[in-house]
Amino acid sequence: MQPSAPAGPAATAALPLAVFPKDSRPLPCLLLASLLLLLLLHLLSSSSSPSASPPAAPQHIPLPVDASSAGPAPPSLAFLLTGSAGDAERLLRLLLATYHPRNLYLLLLDRAASDGDRARLARQARAGPGRTNVHVVGDPGFANPRGASTLAATLHGAALLLRVGQDWDWFVHLDAGDYPLVTPDDLLHVLSYLPKDLNFIQHTSYICWRESRQIRPIVVDPGLYLSSRTDIFYATQKRELPNAYKLFTGSSSVILSRKFIEYCIIGTDNLPRTMLMYYTNMPLPHRKYFQTVLCNSPEFNRTVVNHDLHYSKWDSPSKKEPLLLTLDDVENMTQSGVAFGTRFSKDDPVLNHIDEEILHRQAGEPSPGGWCIGVGDASPCSVSGNPDVLRPGPAAMKLAKFLAQGLTYRNFYSQQCIWD
Repeated sequence: MQPSAPAGPAATAALPLAVFPKDSRPLPCLLLASLLLLLLLHLLSSSSSPSASPPAAPQHIPLPVDASSAGPAPPSLAFLLTGSAGDAERLLRLLLATYHPRNLYLLLLDRAASDGDRARLARQARAGPGRTNVHVVGDPGFANPRGASTLAATLHGAALLLRVGQDWDWFVHLDAGDYPLVTPDDLLHVLSYLPKDLNFIQHTSYICWRESRQIRPIVVDPGLYLSSRTDIFYATQKRELPNAYKLFTGSSSVILSRKFIEYCIIGTDNLPRTMLMYYTNMPLPHRKYFQTVLCNSPEFNRTVVNHDLHYSKWDSPSKKEPLLLTLDDVENMTQSGVAFGTRFSKDDPVLNHIDEEILHRQAGEPSPGGWCIGVGDASPCSVSGNPDVLRPGPAAMKLAKFLAQGLTYRNFYSQQCIWD
């Protein structure tokens, strides 16, 4: 059976999945384990002090790291922060919570938001000193959360980040309902010990009930064609499952390598375009596209870590959307060791708790880090120092332990692109 054609232009044949033998692994687990062991030892040594030295800083204050012993050079992350009508303030808060001068930021309010909100967001986002690394999309399209227009917005944002930034290492997509659980210094410090071709994405080929509700139906997303927001509508026909490639699904939260983003946006291989045409007429394609391309690509299917580094809580029977996180979830979130939480309601008290206890961030200010040298100032990050100096705190240790466990030989390869 040939793969069914989506409604629209005919898709060319996709590349079959290549199965790697056990001794053909691009990422040596011993190297990963060694790097993470060095990271853990480094964090332990930076958080301990000899008996003759002054008392250690309280546990809730980020611990300084000497720049001369900081290990590998920090990476650079390209953040795509997306929202819709009413999300301008949330995106600004998310920007400040994740901000670091080494990173690149693109804020995207879809067309459902007003032009006034978009202009105000652009002014406020770039108001801080030195924020030339922050950009706002001025003419976006609609992003229907159930249709292909959301995937189109993500790919558009990734393409823009490739154009405006030449030296970033990972693409991080966050929604307005997401929020960090580690400081920017924590995240950069831990990622500096990892190979830059890793892709963090939750995925599974066990489509189960999704086959009848999300795979076989053919839909049209008017957000791709019209200048007004309209919900998707369903065609009467049903599609057959393809046999030229295996379909995967997962969450919409992703942390993807620059090399893989370039493969999807500007690469010469036919697979990303074939998958894009196939998923254009499918419900919720943004939860399936990157997973399917990664796992069907011989070049990338051994670079996948089966976790998106997000903490979420699900309603077990339906699992349609993650439940809202509240103060009742603080202990589980902080002990999880992951980098982000999904999803929070606007201005929920739990966000203030994260700002105060984890990020040490004041309202209207970015999370402080080694680059903030305005000591004693009410706004210490108004004076910028060396962006390569990082001051990871206790959350960096938890994130390093979480990754060390996930990147062990058994966990890393046994959970990669499994054909259920």
